[in-house]
Amino acid sequence: MFTGFLIGLSGGINVLTALYYGAKDRESLSKTIHSAALVSLIMGVLLLVLGVGLSEWMLTMLKTREELLDKAVLYLRIYYLGMPALAIYNFGNAVYSAVGNTKKPLYYLGFSGVLNIILNLFFVIVCHMDVAGVALASIISQYVSAALILQALLRCKDIYALHPGKLRLDPELTKDILGMPSGLQNVIFQFANSFVQMGVNSFDATMVAGNSAATNADAMVYDVMAAFYTACGSFMGQNYGAGKQERIRKGLKGAVLVSVVFCVIVSALVFVFAKPLMLLFVEAGETEIIAEGVRYLHIEGAFYCGI
Repeated sequence: MFTGFLIGLSGGINVLTALYYGAKDRESLSKTIHSAALVSLIMGVLLLVLGVGLSEWMLTMLKTREELLDKAVLYLRIYYLGMPALAIYNFGNAVYSAVGNTKKPLYYLGFSGVLNIILNLFFVIVCHMDVAGVALASIISQYVSAALILQALLRCKDIYALHPGKLRLDPELTKDILGMPSGLQNVIFQFANSFVQMGVNSFDATMVAGNSAATNADAMVYDVMAAFYTACGSFMGQNYGAGKQERIRKGLKGAVLVSVVFCVIVSALVFVFAKPLMLLFVEAGETEIIAEGVRYLHIEGAFYCGI
């Protein structure tokens, strides 16, 4: 839910940045970027404090099983330490995506992803750190990706560059950034899912593990779909700012068509390859957990087009 809020917040930043970039409004673009950087950092720190403080309460409210609670709380508290980094990376990604440069954030995220895998193996296998190692690997890789994208914006010579001396909250633009509905939309969606998770947690540990593994696979599909939405938002924002109404209509039709075709293909692939997907997250010998996850993916995969 917290991560979804930050992703949604970056969606609002993306649209506003694209709007002023397309309109070639240098002053509003600069104010948007510098206000957005501070808003993202403040939200990241706020979520860190809330997450660390409320982890046990939230998991208890979700009826997390007693044998899973301690490690789940430990994982969440460590993971929430990475919220500021996640907020800053999403901010930088939003800016670069808005101006049409999606490769740079991808390279940084790819590097951090590889680092995450290596650190996972090191902390879990070599250091025997269990869930703490997994969480620690995640936040280290998040801070690395945030640092990389931040230094890129600071060194940038283009009109969307970040200048520390210009960091301040513009009241109107800050209101626009926080008023974007995408962050709230993600929170509502994940809040509703928390009730589903509460129901899942009432079952035995096998069911919980199968569901958790399947949602990891499910998240990969959702993240790809979110990329279509981000691209569409950037395209719309730039063309709206430039006053190109016809391109907006064509872009919307193209985005809907591509998304639907992708959904149909992915739904079929998830249904057919549900078990291999589960094996990415669960050991082959855990047959009952795999079976639960496969059942989840078969049902969930039929409704991807609703995303």
